[in-house]
Amino acid sequence: MRSSIRAVMLTSVGLALLGGTGQGADKIRAVATITDLKALTAAVGGDLVEVDALARPSQNPHDLEVRPSLMVKVRQADLFVVNGLDLDGWSELVVQGANNPRVAPGALGRVDASRGISVLEVPSGRVDRSMGDVHPSGNPHYTLDPGMAPIVTANLLEGLARVAPQHRTAFERQRGEFLGRLDQAMRRWRQLLEPAKGGKVVVYHNNWVYLLTRFGLVQAGTIEERPGIPPSPGHLVRLIQQMKEDQVKVVVVEPWSDQKLAARVAQEAGAKLIVLNARLGAVSGPDAYIASTDANVTALAQGLR
Repeated sequence: MRSSIRAVMLTSVGLALLGGTGQGADKIRAVATITDLKALTAAVGGDLVEVDALARPSQNPHDLEVRPSLMVKVRQADLFVVNGLDLDGWSELVVQGANNPRVAPGALGRVDASRGISVLEVPSGRVDRSMGDVHPSGNPHYTLDPGMAPIVTANLLEGLARVAPQHRTAFERQRGEFLGRLDQAMRRWRQLLEPAKGGKVVVYHNNWVYLLTRFGLVQAGTIEERPGIPPSPGHLVRLIQQMKEDQVKVVVVEPWSDQKLAARVAQEAGAKLIVLNARLGAVSGPDAYIASTDANVTALAQGLR
């Protein structure tokens, strides 16, 4: 009896590793490295795609721990979407461990969502580790700018159409409908942030330059003295003084950063602390990206009043 039960359990595990069963097996299985790309893939793929992300909403996507559970996800994938620009280089270890030729570099099922992006903050000189988490290819956080979504979703459309060409027309229709809803939201967001144009913002990590630039806001400084490295006391003293002189109203922090330190900086400078990306993962489906961006823009607008 025990042997029979054990055999059934092993068979079930084997089936799961080979590709899953039930309704999900009829869908294109997509895995994205980060949650924004999961949401955008869902917007283009609709009901034809089952999408997962390797990084959870509360995790820093720069240095995710590579675990066997991530390899299992990628082993089952028909499509693998990476952010690129050196943000998710750890994902190559996941792909190697997954041993899935469908999503290996250069395969039909591999999508680099950064293709065609106008990259900001590309270093002009040599980059080394003493500079902190500086990305040689430029700032990789383009998904936080909704104005980049047409380019990103075009890359996703082509990737999905490569692995399921019979559904290209559906993917094109769903992308068009999503971009129509996004365009309506963009008009609303521009109106919301128009009174704050030129407003200065301090961020914890240099994640937000694309979003701020899109809506005419100014990044006045970072709590991190160098990207990914905790600030020195001297840097914080200088930053707080600068914030007072520039009348900075808002400090932006992510769920995975040191919110206590950011709150202290905001309090001493007379600014408001706002947590962006707090809604990531709270909404699913084709409009998850719009809902997450709406929460970010609304929080910024309220903080800058």
